[in-house]
Amino acid sequence: MTHAMLKGSNVPLNATAVRAVLRWTPGAGVPDVDASALLVGPDGRVRSDEDFVFYNQPRHPSGLVRHLPKTRLPDALTDTIEAELTPLDASVARVVLAASSDGGPFAGVHDLRVLLYDAAADGAEPLAVFDVVPDTGEETALICGELYRRGDGWKFRALGQGYESGLVGLATEFGISVDETDGDGAAMGADGTDPAHDERPAPSTADAPSPEASAAQPPEPGPTTAVERPADDAPAGGAPVPAPAGPVSPPPGAWPEEAGAPPAGGPRTDPEAVTQHVPDRMPEPFSAAPLPPAPTGGYGYPANVPPPPSQPPAGPAAGYPGPPPQPPLYPPQQPPAPAYGYPAPLTPQPFAPDPSFVLPPQGPQFQRR
Repeated sequence: MTHAMLKGSNVPLNATAVRAVLRWTPGAGVPDVDASALLVGPDGRVRSDEDFVFYNQPRHPSGLVRHLPKTRLPDALTDTIEAELTPLDASVARVVLAASSDGGPFAGVHDLRVLLYDAAADGAEPLAVFDVVPDTGEETALICGELYRRGDGWKFRALGQGYESGLVGLATEFGISVDETDGDGAAMGADGTDPAHDERPAPSTADAPSPEASAAQPPEPGPTTAVERPADDAPAGGAPVPAPAGPVSPPPGAWPEEAGAPPAGGPRTDPEAVTQHVPDRMPEPFSAAPLPPAPTGGYGYPANVPPPPSQPPAGPAAGYPGPPPQPPLYPPQQPPAPAYGYPAPLTPQPFAPDPSFVLPPQGPQFQRR
């Protein structure tokens, strides 16, 4: 059964040896394509330059990974990498399957795909097929896929990650020493390096350099961090502020004993900085025995003032009869009987006019003639 792979997908492999066939459609102006393989350790880099298998170094020293000659088909060209997975050394974590273009970027390569076969089963259908589509088209090197360990077995992952720096940049990314003798990368994998032709492409975001490579390079000095004073503390004219000559007291809240530890330099010399003093209470003035309050009849009124005499009710004006008596609205009710042990309520007495009351003298207009 053939698995149609998508970018980023993976499939387990039951074969102990595989054959990865890179296939594309040739034509006028179509760049030539070359297949290659890199034996990578757990750190993502090759163990030596011999772990790079390509057209100028077609066989790994172990003989387990090989680059086969190109084959022309009626409608396609192929370039093949074979790998025996089971006997590979345990220090090899991945076998990266790559492709590079010669004569232009991959935008001019048509129908590029990887077909993965079981190397022990000739004539069988492929185990997996992956159509490689570059992201931008300006790539001149592509990681088509990788064979990687998973437990005791192996799996294949489809990638399609591109580089615009060609085969030289891809090899350098994985730690290969490159020596370009004729300007087109014809000699690669040698121990010597020509500084005039050594290309160092920009690092890829997918494959980070290993910790060993980072430790080998001296760290670059970082920018010096300057502490600037606030604008309101800066002196006039922009002159630098000299550092204080004596010891500087820490800001409030920075004393060690406030965090539960004793001060390092003994007690503080300025207790006013952290202690708030409350002034002593003033002595109370001498006071004699209190005077008795003056007897008053109430606020603002003199005491012991007899009440005013009662005035008789005003009668009708002279010469005018008084108002007729009004019958009560409600008939008088008998007062309730007193409770046992309590006196009876007082009964209001009816009003009786004063017999000694006389009218004032009448004016001349009311006297008889």
